[in-house]
Amino acid sequence: MFPNPIILTNDDGVDAPGLQTLLNVLLEEGESQPIIVAPENQLSGCSHYATVDKTINVTKRDDHTYVVQGSPVDCVRLAIKELVPETAFIISGINLGGNMGHDIYLSGTVAAAREATFHRVPAISISQYVRPNQDIDWKSTAHLAIRALRAVKKEKPLVDGFWNINLPHLEPRDPESQIAFCACCTRPLPVGYGHKKGGYAYQRGFYHKREHLAGTDVGVCFRGDIAISRIYL
Repeated sequence: MFPNPIILTNDDGVDAPGLQTLLNVLLEEGESQPIIVAPENQLSGCSHYATVDKTINVTKRDDHTYVVQGSPVDCVRLAIKELVPETAFIISGINLGGNMGHDIYLSGTVAAAREATFHRVPAISISQYVRPNQDIDWKSTAHLAIRALRAVKKEKPLVDGFWNINLPHLEPRDPESQIAFCACCTRPLPVGYGHKKGGYAYQRGFYHKREHLAGTDVGVCFRGDIAISRIYL
C-alpha cells in the first residue's frame, strides 16, 4: 500500500479520463480512497508554472474532489499546505501522451510530482504514450498502470527524487509489455519554426519519430515496454 492520504492530480483537467482511470486502478488495488486535487481546465505543457499574483479559486465538488482554477503545481501546493496538510503521497496522471526524455521539463504532469518532491512528499508521475492517429483503450492503460505501480511499490522509496512512468500504446495482438527501469533520454524533441509576418510560428514535429537512445525511456516505451525512470532533484 502507498502511504495515505494519497493525492491525485494531473494537467489534463479534473474530468480527464486518465485521472478517472488512475482513481479506479488505485481503488481496485485496495488503496484507501484518494483525494483528487486537480486543475479545472486542460493545461498540458504548462511546465512548473505556479500562480503567485492572483487568487486561486478552489471548489469542493464532493468529499474527495477539489477543483482548482490553477496549475498542477498550484494543486500540489494547495493540497500540502491547505486542503490536505497530512498528504503522504502524490500521484500525477494518467497523462494523455508520453512524458519522457526532454518532456519532463515541459510537462505539467511531471511538474506536479517534482513539486511534491521539493516538499519531501513521495510522488509518481504516470503517462500514456499515444501512437499517431490512434485511440487509447483505457482498460489496457489500467492494466499497464497496475503492473507499473506494483513494480514501484517493491522499490526502495525515493527521498530526493520521484518516479516517472511511461506506458506504451499497445495493439490487441502486441506481446505483453516488459517492465524496464531506465534513464531519461537526453536527445532533443523535434523543433522547427515557420516564417510568419513579423516573426516565426512554432511547428510541432513528429513526436513518434523523435531521436532517442536505445535503452532510455523513449526507446523502451516506443518498443512497447513500460518505462520507469528515477528522476532526481
